[in-house]
Amino acid sequence: MSPAERTAIVCDTTAYLPDELIAAHGIERISLYVSLAGEQRPEIDMGDYATFFERLRASDEGATTSQPSVGDFVAIYAPLLEAGREIVSIHLSAGISGTYESALTARQQLVDEGEGGERIHVIDSRTACGGMGLLALAASEAAERGESGEEIVSRLAGAREGLSMWFAIDTLEYLRRGGRIGAARAWLGSALQIKPILTLEEEITPVERVRTRRRVFERLVKYAEELKEAGRDAWVVQHIQDPENAQRLVERCREVMGSDPVFVSEIGPVIGAHTGPGLLGVGGLPSEYMR
Repeated sequence: MSPAERTAIVCDTTAYLPDELIAAHGIERISLYVSLAGEQRPEIDMGDYATFFERLRASDEGATTSQPSVGDFVAIYAPLLEAGREIVSIHLSAGISGTYESALTARQQLVDEGEGGERIHVIDSRTACGGMGLLALAASEAAERGESGEEIVSRLAGAREGLSMWFAIDTLEYLRRGGRIGAARAWLGSALQIKPILTLEEEITPVERVRTRRRVFERLVKYAEELKEAGRDAWVVQHIQDPENAQRLVERCREVMGSDPVFVSEIGPVIGAHTGPGLLGVGGLPSEYMR
């Protein structure tokens, strides 16, 4: 085994990394689940996001989500351990999901069974989506240089402190319905008059209230300028069912940053079930963590 193959990187589907980056870096993915109208499916199998969001808009009950089972994690971890590898496993914030706890339980099971579980390092990303995707890519770059699991964990601690992500949504209703609203609950009374800008720092946290989609867009561009000034120059754009505005945001942010995004992607059903369609977001971390 070469040093570059010593440590495997695992993340869950809520990073929404483009397939080509997953393949290029050999990242292993584990899927969360979505239930809508009595049907539960793994997110990793739901390639047609448009159909899901059409059904979500039409649903009175909305969708529910669930973390991977312990068995799901064991099925990913065991072959990697058997191959003699360390594992760094990076997951959706424990403040909004049980995914991290499932991963820890699977690790302990593999320790107890003498299968090498002590070589698994489980990371609570304290974020989701583009932020978690950047952390997974930073971990992959370090693994490809031959860094050990402990070295990668230490590097990720610095990367996480340097990470900042904002996202705007059309309504707080989906977050309220799903119980993931966190501190943004205080804005519910005025929800019809605002377009909330939020962040995820362990839980959903309100940032600003903006009154129109146009002002949301301009505020996100201004935020990109703030990212640039703070040295958070490895950046991403994500959206839900809004590719036109996502591309506009990419073009404006490219002018601000003087570089291309690390990736652009659409957020899928697990997170979309709680935010609803119409999300637009941008964020970044210092590019030193991406090389």
